[in-house]
Amino acid sequence: MSATTAGGGGLELGTAVASHRGEVDEAPSGFRQLAGGVVGLPEVDDDGKPMRTGTVWTASAHIITAIIGSGVLSLAWGIAQLGWIAGPATLLLFSSITYYTSRLLSDCYRHHSTGKRNYTYMEAVNAYLGRRMEWACGIVQCVMLCGATIGYAITASISMVAIRKSDCLHKRGHAASCKFSTNLYLVGMGVAEVVVSQIPNFHKLAWLSVLAAIMSFLYASIGLGLAVARVASGKGETSSSLTGVEANGMDKIWRMCTAIGDMAFACSYSAILIEIQDTLRSTPAENKVMKKASGVAVSVSTVFYLLCGCFGYAAFGNRAPGNMLSASGFYEPFWLIDLANVCIVIHLVGAFQVTAQPVFMRFEAWASNKWPDSEFVTKEYRIRLPAAIFGVNPLRLVGRTALVTAATVVAMAVPFFNDVLALLGAVSYWPLTVYFPVEMHIAQSKLIRRSTNWIGLQLLNLVCLVVAIAAACGAIRGLSHSLLAYKPFMFEQ
Repeated sequence: MSATTAGGGGLELGTAVASHRGEVDEAPSGFRQLAGGVVGLPEVDDDGKPMRTGTVWTASAHIITAIIGSGVLSLAWGIAQLGWIAGPATLLLFSSITYYTSRLLSDCYRHHSTGKRNYTYMEAVNAYLGRRMEWACGIVQCVMLCGATIGYAITASISMVAIRKSDCLHKRGHAASCKFSTNLYLVGMGVAEVVVSQIPNFHKLAWLSVLAAIMSFLYASIGLGLAVARVASGKGETSSSLTGVEANGMDKIWRMCTAIGDMAFACSYSAILIEIQDTLRSTPAENKVMKKASGVAVSVSTVFYLLCGCFGYAAFGNRAPGNMLSASGFYEPFWLIDLANVCIVIHLVGAFQVTAQPVFMRFEAWASNKWPDSEFVTKEYRIRLPAAIFGVNPLRLVGRTALVTAATVVAMAVPFFNDVLALLGAVSYWPLTVYFPVEMHIAQSKLIRRSTNWIGLQLLNLVCLVVAIAAACGAIRGLSHSLLAYKPFMFEQ
């Protein structure tokens, strides 16, 4: 059953179950009816779906899992390109914009007049902006989320290679030539993701997000600690400056554009905000809880980003690597570097799933509408193992395996860390984080054209669009230069 179908019949089911108990619980605004307590019937929400149990903390964990990831490792490089003033200022600006627009987007989960839930970002866009905009949003969201999974696979493989490279350099000396192919590690990452992708939805993914969030704090703390220790010991680079890396005119501009794209990607999570909000309990109101979760997650991630980026730049100066915890960054203590990279891999397994779930869900909803009577699509098989019982659906098994395989193959073909992140940030940040939330807010609030608020929101739209175009140009230039000297599937780190 698709999300739309489930939402359409849910109120009847909730009312029927509550009537069986002899009562209907009325909540403010008349659309938060909860039913439960009947023997043999599960508790359900007002839409007939199993009662959601998410809280501000699980939502915060989902967001942190999505945003404190591969982006944090490139921030020292990004600040090196922009300098001590523009670097932190740009990061703070993107974080502030993301938090502001996430608050606008949180109010779009339930329709303001009917209270009907929008289960996905695309449904919210359709409800406020129409079918044509929904398709445009779907294309951008799919590109961003699929691209993010590719970026996470690349980062995980680089971290796995970094472990092997760190051990090699420790044994043979820091001047030794230790290069290894990422292909084998990408295949291993793909196999792990195929297994984990059988977790059916966000509701069952909370434990993985919590684990991934813990891992992200651990490796970010290790990177921060190593950078602080390097600066405190007097071994930090003195090449840092207010304006960043010295380069000729156009090369400097392109580097700055790429750095801006990296920072935009590091702050992006709007593409999965509605899907995360759909895991929250009905009381307190989901939009209020989601705003709190966004505030917690954005505050925590911004502090970590500033600390890691600034101390990383202080430690490495203008030679800051694109990935601070790769073997081109820190060398010793090698066991601590290895531990940090293990944490990165575990975190990215979770981040891959958090970003891939909306794509999986959309594909499966489409298939359910297309072939509602097919057992291949709807049948759930129970597999008993000594420790637990697992549900396996043929469509989920085949479809998700195919999508993970495609992401893995693309990651093997184009394994360029910084430029991929910059391009993803540039392509997705403006439409998903700024344009659609702003336009939905205007439609929801019925703002008058050319009013002060309307003009301010449109100026925000325009400025972010210009920045996104510049970042995309920088990323495309970087990718084109990397591809000129690259042989597909033969990349070594």
